Amino acid sequence: MHALSADAEGARETLINLLVLAGLAPATADRAELTGTAPLLASSFHVGVAAQASIAGAALAATEFDRQRGSTSRAVQVDMHDAERECTGFFQLDDTLPATWAPLSGLYACQDGHVRIHANFDHHRDGALELLGLRGPADNYDKRDVSAALEKWSAFEFEQVAAERGLVVAAARSFAEWDAQPHARAAALLPLFNIERIGDATPIERSPGAWPLSGIRVLDLTRILAGPVCGRTLANYGAEVLLINGPHLPNIDAIADTSRGKRSAHIDLRDSSGRAALQALTSSADVFVQGYRPGGLAARGFGPSALAALHPGIVVVSLTAYGALGPWSGWRGFDSLVQTATGFNYAEGEAAGRDRPRALPVQMLDYGAGFLMAFAAQVALLRQLQEGGSWHVQVSLLQVANWLRALGRCEANFEQPRPDLASWSTVTDSGFGRLRSMPHAARIDGIDPPLSPSFPPGTHAPLWLNP
Repeated sequence: MHALSADAEGARETLINLLVLAGLAPATADRAELTGTAPLLASSFHVGVAAQASIAGAALAATEFDRQRGSTSRAVQVDMHDAERECTGFFQLDDTLPATWAPLSGLYACQDGHVRIHANFDHHRDGALELLGLRGPADNYDKRDVSAALEKWSAFEFEQVAAERGLVVAAARSFAEWDAQPHARAAALLPLFNIERIGDATPIERSPGAWPLSGIRVLDLTRILAGPVCGRTLANYGAEVLLINGPHLPNIDAIADTSRGKRSAHIDLRDSSGRAALQALTSSADVFVQGYRPGGLAARGFGPSALAALHPGIVVVSLTAYGALGPWSGWRGFDSLVQTATGFNYAEGEAAGRDRPRALPVQMLDYGAGFLMAFAAQVALLRQLQEGGSWHVQVSLLQVANWLRALGRCEANFEQPRPDLASWSTVTDSGFGRLRSMPHAARIDGIDPPLSPSFPPGTHAPLWLNP
């Protein structure tokens, strides 16, 4: 593979490859104006290219779907710096910047390397403390206690035992160490995303509306970043997105940002009335997005095949951490952990001249996965429009990591200051407070984004606007 340029031309080449992978004509990229001469964020990986190409792909897929149902052909514009800013996930509530990480989340040294612990959810934090022998209230411990306990562990042993307990931990590896893993070899057989026909259905007749996705109903059963970004992106193009949360499930602060454009309802899938409510919503949903652990929703009766039987013609979008093949396919994981496990953190640290792992400047696996989920979901909607069928889209953080790695490396100035973000943000009143956040990087000719404010979980009834 030749060296990819770290600018809009590199993003255009990457965009064309995405279109071809999805079965769209390369000439579709002619409707995209990509600008930007150099990345804004310091990384030895093509973070800016990945951000710009994935966002442009999502916007083009929206306009292509709308064109195929009789609307005007529209151009899109995406600036690389705008794309990178969106992928920072910057937001403030009432002029306060929420903490990204819980106190015990982070990278720790072990006997023979490093591990990263994700402790943003209390049950994950408490499980890690229990494994380390740190019992009692979590407030009794800080990072020094965790560091001291981990000095007795091998990094890979701790990772394995934690995974067996359903915890979210990753041992830091080099690329060479990751490539030697059986799971890495299995995942190499998978494409960046998979769009599979899973059932028969007649094409659904659709008329154009005010926005590219007008009339499209999306159920969003996701909670962290990638899935919520997918739903927010579809809402930005005019879909009606209903976020479904379990009343007992925790959320992260970023829900205030990622819920823009969505209504938000509670459904408890642990009881029959909750499952009946979700079935009723699904019977008239066009897209069903879920990020549960592998098999989690299927056990409740909402696996892809069951959803296709419930509503022929539906598009099901599934997100996992480590993909559908290989010994880690059932493991839980988040962006920061996949970065660590697969070699990115060691590689970025080496490029920066550091003797310890360094994270990417943004959670690019999450954001890339979110935009690619939206892209592939809209391609599936387009296929349904043209040939019918029910469809299943599969995306994983690991496949996005493999894609980002395959884009190659670039020069980076790790001494450059973090870019100013607040001055590029927009301010709205939300159900969480005064929200300052980054706008969507894609502009579609003749279209103003329809985004409404974000709302806390359970604000709305679990009903469509126009049943």
